[in-house]
Amino acid sequence: MRILLAHNHLKPIGGAEVFYLEVGRVLESYGHEVAYFSPKDQGLDSPYLKYFPEVIDYKKSGILGGLLNIKNLVYNKEAKNKFNNLIQDFKPDLVHVFAIYVRLTPSILDACKENNVPVIMSCNDYKHICPNYKLFQNGKLCEQCKGGKFYNTVKNKCSKNSYKYSVASALEAYTHEYLNIYRKNVDLFLFASEFMAKKTEEFWGKENFKWSTLKNPFNSNSFENSMIYDDYILYFGRLIDEKGVDVLIKAMKFNKHIPLKIIGNGPYEENLKQLAKDLELKNVSFLGSMWGEELNEVLSKCKFVVVPSVWHENFPYVILQSFALGKAVIGTNRGGIPEMVIDGEFGYVYNAQDDKMLSQKILSLWNNSELNKKMGMNAKKHVDQKFNDQNFYKQIMNAYSQVIK
Repeated sequence: MRILLAHNHLKPIGGAEVFYLEVGRVLESYGHEVAYFSPKDQGLDSPYLKYFPEVIDYKKSGILGGLLNIKNLVYNKEAKNKFNNLIQDFKPDLVHVFAIYVRLTPSILDACKENNVPVIMSCNDYKHICPNYKLFQNGKLCEQCKGGKFYNTVKNKCSKNSYKYSVASALEAYTHEYLNIYRKNVDLFLFASEFMAKKTEEFWGKENFKWSTLKNPFNSNSFENSMIYDDYILYFGRLIDEKGVDVLIKAMKFNKHIPLKIIGNGPYEENLKQLAKDLELKNVSFLGSMWGEELNEVLSKCKFVVVPSVWHENFPYVILQSFALGKAVIGTNRGGIPEMVIDGEFGYVYNAQDDKMLSQKILSLWNNSELNKKMGMNAKKHVDQKFNDQNFYKQIMNAYSQVIK
């Protein structure tokens, strides 16, 4: 089978890119011919580079530049034309798209329809129903745009707390809704979590689109179970508002004897460091950004991991990574997290933004070494059985078979 994959970035910068590239890796390992389509970025090396469109950097374009180029943010004709060329040359049996908004834009979906190529779309965030992609703004959950009320994006400055970005996001959402560009072109939507699928049904209506589940591609068997439990707990991920790291830090004031290590960077890093300082927490340390083996070294030795997200996380890789190394996880009751962290079996689930409840869960697991070890072993056994290349390939081919005629 010839499969064309499209995503906003070819270089891995987060979980969405890992998903995109891992799908390609698994498909190629089973003998399928795979082509990739992304915008041009500095330092890229790909046999399909000549097809990649140029895209403007909206962060550097200024207000005037952003307004002049907003049509490309909503509907990138160059991306559509380049994608059309790739479709005609590669002749795919199926197109599988991921995050394509803003850079590639859903204009490329029209190219698929015009060439009669079936389309599957993996949704890793809520951009298809929420202009700022998070269902979260100004520190709280938000569904004010439900029913096409995208003007609330501007009213609340939902996108990057900026009127410039919020106006652009609202115009983008209104245009895509008017064109019905996702639902009319996508044959099957894929969601990693039942939560995101059901939330999409709330916004679009059950009968208006077809969906299935596809869990994240992840080969847990490539990780060895760690039986090391040093005296610290761990958070790793982006340091941004919706990740709830401030709630975790506040919880540590009730457990000052328990060391917390924080791995990651982001726009909230200085705020979080100041919070720890204000609370006089000497048990909280910031280790900066880590990847690969350096990250795994710290992760493999922690007692357990905390995922304190206050937005509706879809299916975070950090939980799979933790489980693969035999680490229990304490996570919030938001989004797809409770689908992954089975409460009392692989860790604990607590009410998001409740720092006192979180502190109790941390203390309970810290004080019960045998239970902590048992939960970690349960989690490792679970992901080894469910998350491997063979199972993922069966799932994705089942999805593909639903749209290929």
